[in-house]
Amino acid sequence: MASFGWKRKIGEKVSKATSQQFEAEAADDKDLADDDDANWVHATKRRKEILLEDCVKKSKQLKDEGASLAENRRYREAIHKWDEALQLTPEDATLYEMKSQVLMSLHEMFPAVHAAEMAVQRNPRSWDAWQTLGRAQLGLGEIALAIRSFQVSLHIFPMNPEVWKEDLSWARKLHEQQKATNTEAVQALAKEKELAQESIPDYDFESDEIVAVCAAIAEKEKALSAAKTVVIVSASGTVETVTEKENCPTAPDETLFIRAR
Repeated sequence: MASFGWKRKIGEKVSKATSQQFEAEAADDKDLADDDDANWVHATKRRKEILLEDCVKKSKQLKDEGASLAENRRYREAIHKWDEALQLTPEDATLYEMKSQVLMSLHEMFPAVHAAEMAVQRNPRSWDAWQTLGRAQLGLGEIALAIRSFQVSLHIFPMNPEVWKEDLSWARKLHEQQKATNTEAVQALAKEKELAQESIPDYDFESDEIVAVCAAIAEKEKALSAAKTVVIVSASGTVETVTEKENCPTAPDETLFIRAR
């Protein structure tokens, strides 16, 4: 029977020179693999850069085409071009700002406000975007919000005469008119309420005149209840008026067939 013994370790008999050669070859293979990985990462990064450059270039081309269409009042086509450009460069605030202007020209105020808000979100330092947002808000009737947007635009570009003299001045004028209109409406409502309260007379139900009137009405009702009139029509067509009293009711003739009060 064979006796049990420890297994020898792998490579126990491998010579030292062979081991060193193996380690050197492994190091070379590792360097080559590292170089391949580095080259692959660099190539991937370069492809992304090229793709991004192509997207930016194509987006600019679509933006220019849309601007040309908008100048010729072909607004729907311009919006279509800019939507295509936004698919390539979704962070371009200028595209949203231009789209908002065209939507205002089409009197589509809700989408115009939304597009201008997107422009402001992507570039809060753009005075153009804030000015366009203010104009869209003004078209929607949001005067207070429009004034704030114009003020932000001026804070970014204080020397802009267009915002000073046209946009902000007009918005403040509308705001004053709105306040005056609201004040007049409140005053008219208060006046109507006051007149409604004054139209109800304040009767003194304990006065002598009211007591005398109530007593007279009660006497009249009492007299009417004491004596009642009955209209009797006989079979021959004769009409007779009979007064009934509570203690002495009148019995009609058997020939009567209609009795009306």
